[in-house]
Amino acid sequence: MMRTILLPLTVAMLIAAGCSDSSDTTEADSPGIRLVSVQAGADLQADPPEDLVILDVRTPEEFAEGHLEGAIMIDFYEDDFADQIADLDPDVPYLVYCRSGNRSGQTAAIMEELGFADVSDVDGGIVSWFDSGLPTVNP
Repeated sequence: MMRTILLPLTVAMLIAAGCSDSSDTTEADSPGIRLVSVQAGADLQADPPEDLVILDVRTPEEFAEGHLEGAIMIDFYEDDFADQIADLDPDVPYLVYCRSGNRSGQTAAIMEELGFADVSDVDGGIVSWFDSGLPTVNP
């Protein structure tokens, strides 16, 4: 009951707040909730820790245009988005991205609120990933 009330409120507050400042970008070398460079995200994907989940929080249409290998998608704009995030395992590592970093930054904040231990948010999202020439899956 409490989670049902707090999660939508948290999501609403985060949407109003916007995304993280890209000057907070760090490397993905230790657990925690952090904004990472595209290269650090690519390194994490190339040599993943056990049970790494690559989480794309874009729409199905955006996902179909290209996504990271092995990514699962949870649409940020779904009414039950926060509940879907709450259903994930908080004890495994996550690499989270969206289009530009706004939705993934908000997602990382939700995950932090829910007690997730290891979340790397890709700074600049898939736009920066594409700009860096890194590989994606294109159907």
